[in-house]
Amino acid sequence: MDRPIEFVRLDWCGRAVQLEYQWVGRADSQAPLVVFLHEGLGSVSMWKDFPARFCQAAHCRGLVYSRPGYGQSTPRHPDERWGVDFMHRQAFEVLPALLAALKIDPRQQQLWLFGHSDGASISLLYAARYPQALAGAIVLAPHIMVEDITIISIEQARDTYQTTDLPKKLSRYHQDVDSAFWGWNTIWLHPPFRAWSIEEELTTIQCPLLAVQGLDDEYGSLEQIRGLARRVPSTELLELPACGHSPHRDQPTTLITNASDFISRHTLGGEPR
Repeated sequence: MDRPIEFVRLDWCGRAVQLEYQWVGRADSQAPLVVFLHEGLGSVSMWKDFPARFCQAAHCRGLVYSRPGYGQSTPRHPDERWGVDFMHRQAFEVLPALLAALKIDPRQQQLWLFGHSDGASISLLYAARYPQALAGAIVLAPHIMVEDITIISIEQARDTYQTTDLPKKLSRYHQDVDSAFWGWNTIWLHPPFRAWSIEEELTTIQCPLLAVQGLDDEYGSLEQIRGLARRVPSTELLELPACGHSPHRDQPTTLITNASDFISRHTLGGEPR
């Protein structure tokens, strides 16, 4: 049974921030723990019921949270502008602080990351920085470098946000929709971000990876996951037809089947507990 939304306080960027989070799936503390990291415009609520469905199928417990600036977590300060290293800071500062605040010790349990888009890149950075901390990671449509197709789609998203009712639609998922949208959109379209890449950092990853991408992804080419696989030999690829940037929305059944099997094969003892 899913639990209600809760909040935890972290000290970050020189101020106190509240992060919303929710436990889903099994309550068994011995079951593998999957932490879900949302996309660049995501939140706890935007995952909808996918984390619960996945954890039920994979016999896992799950932790879903909204990063600062998203969902019901503390919005960005009006003067706050994210830097080119914003995903690094989420991986090296916010995620470890969240785990510590919730008394989750990666050394003492089977910890998995399940990230989408920006959340997938953050997952990869965490896996690279802390190679002994994870049992594995599942990354959907990760970014390992910036491509023209990505910038074009993000420019289109900016225009759509300014000319349609997209703000109203997104406001169902975010306390401060401008905080969420412009934090993401502004840094991705900041000219220095065009050179952003984590390709060389990936080589320190040691845990198993399942990298998933739709053949119709409007935010990145298949080189994103194929480039990851060349650098991390423990990577398995899942390339999905009739699927765009969000495999968990476009192909949920196929994704759940493959990702739960992946966790089962790499769980201690060979079977989910």
